[in-house]
Amino acid sequence: MALRINPSILTADFANLESELASIATADLVHVDVMDNHFVPNLTFGPRMVERLAEVSPIPLDVHLMIEDPDRWAAGYAEAGAFSVTFHAEAAADPVAIARRLRSLGCRAGIAVKPGTPVEPYLDALAEFDQVLVMTVEPGFGGQAFLPAVLPKLGLLSKAVAGSGLDVWLQVDGGINAETIRAAADAGADTFVAGSSVFDGRSDPAERIAELRAAVAGHRH
Repeated sequence: MALRINPSILTADFANLESELASIATADLVHVDVMDNHFVPNLTFGPRMVERLAEVSPIPLDVHLMIEDPDRWAAGYAEAGAFSVTFHAEAAADPVAIARRLRSLGCRAGIAVKPGTPVEPYLDALAEFDQVLVMTVEPGFGGQAFLPAVLPKLGLLSKAVAGSGLDVWLQVDGGINAETIRAAADAGADTFVAGSSVFDGRSDPAERIAELRAAVAGHRH
């Protein structure tokens, strides 16, 4: 199974985003954290910013909506050029309807859960989604420590996806580095969001991406 490294620009240099995007061209997708200062206590990008990023990025946009009312807003990010849009289960009134709308716009549909949110209620609806994001930190800020307590959720999802025969990506986001990525891969993740471990301000992001790939090489996924 393919492994994907999706650097998060949350820890990139916002004044030089085009060059920062160019520096991660060897990654699979770029993770764009959209926060509204309501669902999470932070404020980042909106649809116009995502549209511009899509125009200059060398790799597809993996948009993560940490916002209230994704039922209303999610489709706008697909229309802005996102390859994938992931919204939070905790904020959605009708997750399946959102996912179907995103897919109708030619966008991959993902659903995210916070560390304390169970995944069992969504297992029967896996066919409606292209990705499930298990947060390995509390959403809202970059640079947090990985929470290993969420790994059993990944194992549960991995078994469900394998048993269904569906092509659903299992993504982790939060505290991913060359050490924690192995534990996440062993638990069943195949798509890894890495922020501060790629954009550390001191080294070449492409080298950090290569290190992450090497760290999971040879794992069962």
